[in-house]
Formats: sequence, C-alpha cells, structure tokens
Amino acid sequence: MQNSATARLILENGTVFTGRPFGFVHDVLGEVVFTTNMTGYQETLTDPSFCGQIVVMTYPLIGNYGINFEDMESDKPALSAFVVREACDYPSNFRTEMSLDGFLRQNRIMGLEGIDTRALTRIIRDCGCMRGIITTQNLDGEDLKARFDTLDNSDVISRVSAKYSYNIGGTGERVAFIDMGAKHGILRDLSALGCDITVFPYNVSAKEIEKLNPDMVFVSNGPGDPRDVPETVETVKQLIGKYRVCGICMGHQIIGLALGCGIKKLKFGHHGGNHPVKNTETGRVYISSQNHNYIVSDLPGDVRELYTNVNDGTCEGIKHDGLHVCSVQFHPEASPGPLDTRFIFKSFFEI
Repeated sequence: MQNSATARLILENGTVFTGRPFGFVHDVLGEVVFTTNMTGYQETLTDPSFCGQIVVMTYPLIGNYGINFEDMESDKPALSAFVVREACDYPSNFRTEMSLDGFLRQNRIMGLEGIDTRALTRIIRDCGCMRGIITTQNLDGEDLKARFDTLDNSDVISRVSAKYSYNIGGTGERVAFIDMGAKHGILRDLSALGCDITVFPYNVSAKEIEKLNPDMVFVSNGPGDPRDVPETVETVKQLIGKYRVCGICMGHQIIGLALGCGIKKLKFGHHGGNHPVKNTETGRVYISSQNHNYIVSDLPGDVRELYTNVNDGTCEGIKHDGLHVCSVQFHPEASPGPLDTRFIFKSFFEI
C-alpha cells in the first residue's frame, strides 16, 4: 500500500517500529500480541477475543483475497489495531466484496504496515506481551508513560458480550449459551447439531438460566482475564451439579475457576492455528486453533486434565466426571484454523 505518511509502534520497553498507516488512522493504545495463522485474517480481525489488543500477523502478505461478509466471526471487529508486513492494495478472489483497507476504514480500526513483523514477534516471544502505542505524533518521555498507564482491559468482556438474550431455534438439545464474546463459528457448529440455543449476556444470573431448564449450559470464548468477571464465575458455580456444563477458551477458564482451579497468564499467549494438543486418555495429538493469554492451572484432585499442550505442557482441557463438566482451551470450531477437533461439540453432549 503506497502511503507517504508514517506512524510508529512504540512498545513499553522502548522499542520503536516505523511504518505506514492505513485503515482508519488515529492514535491507538493496546496490548501487543502476535498470531501465526497463514490464512483467515478476516476471521482473526472479527474474533471478539482480540478486544483491546494490537494484533500482529506473522504471515507477511495480508489482504490478498480481500474481505467478504460470509466469513465474519462477529458483527464487527473489536481489536484495537492491525499490524502487517504488507497490506495488499488489489485483492483477487471471486468472493471479494471490499479491500482490507476499506474494511478497516469502515470499522474505524487503525492499520500499520511496512514494519518487520517477524522481528516484532521475536521481541514479544523474548520479552512477553507488552503494551504498545501506534501514533502519528511525536510522543516521548512523560507523554508516553502517561498514555501507557491509561490502558485498562478489565471491561473487555462487557464490551463484546451480547447486550440482551435471544434465541436461535432448533429441534434438538436445549442449550443455555453464556456469551463472553462468542465467535459465530461456535454458534454455527452447535446449530448444525440441531441445538435450540438461547444466548445470554455474560452477567446472566443462575436463576434466569434455571427458568430455561436447559440440557446443557455452555460458556463461550471471550477476551481478557476471567478473574475480571466474578459474577459469571459465581453463576457457573451455582449451575454446576444441576446441569451438564461445557465451555471453550474463556468458558474453559470460567469453569476452571468455578471448580476451584487457578489461573495464570502466559508469557506471550497462544494465538494461531498450529498448536498441538494431546488427549491424556488416548495419547492422540490434534492440531488446534487457539487464541488466549491465560490458562487454567493448579487443578484440585477431583478435576482431571483431559488435554495437554504438546509445546509447553499447559492445560488445554479439563473434565469432572461426577459433576458432568467438560471444557477445552482451544477452538474446535477453528475459524480460522484446522478442524481436527470439531468432534468435541458432539462429545460435549455425551459427558
């Protein structure tokens, strides 16, 4: 993308990358993370779990097949900014409806291109996730520190959760779906199984869900730290033992807290479509799609680890047989990523 203007990405450790702005140009503050997906940039852009973050794509050419409105994972992007090595000016695909630049402009998202994204990725891997500012101004010293100190992502779940309850009809199992910032792919896969889904906001009460008398309570993915929503943890705690309870990603972490597990933050998170996970019962390894900065840890004796991350040994799934609870950290619906673990949706109804 030809643009004579410049913008800088300034990390809180003092590292500066200078590139070209595109999309909706304005100053942006967020947590800088990288994702390793080689395709699926549109699904990445519209994943609510990136709310409050500056997302860096490690694959160098982004935007070459444009944007279409069938592959959206939410109604609009929630991320703070999008950083790429090269943004394609002229997409070529029969499904293209608009360019990446136009999509970012329409949704008021800052873009930055022309920087060494792989060098940036190595810095994040070495130093961990850190705050960053993208700016077209000459900021330094106290101005920078003051801006960094204003970053607060404790409300990201409330920003992307459903604002009211609604139903997605079906003839099968009745599912109470707690929306922590859900991707459309999860709802699509549950609907494909014939589920009758009632979607609730993150702060729904246990009493309201009990009125539905569901066959399963499902807690979705979402952004941020699960400890920022103690009301959701309390709701799930009250529902465990009364209903089958399952979850994905943030839902897995909420369920973990409700069962007495701990939560830890990873150094630079798991973001991408190439993460191997191992089933502890069968020994089989699957390649999974992931997007999270926190993990479940310190499992109590009655909770067993069902899946383990092959790369770093972190917990990727838990199960409590006596209470009919099961959850996974990775994304069986992918979007984007491999579909190796899509069978998990059916297994949720068999626990």
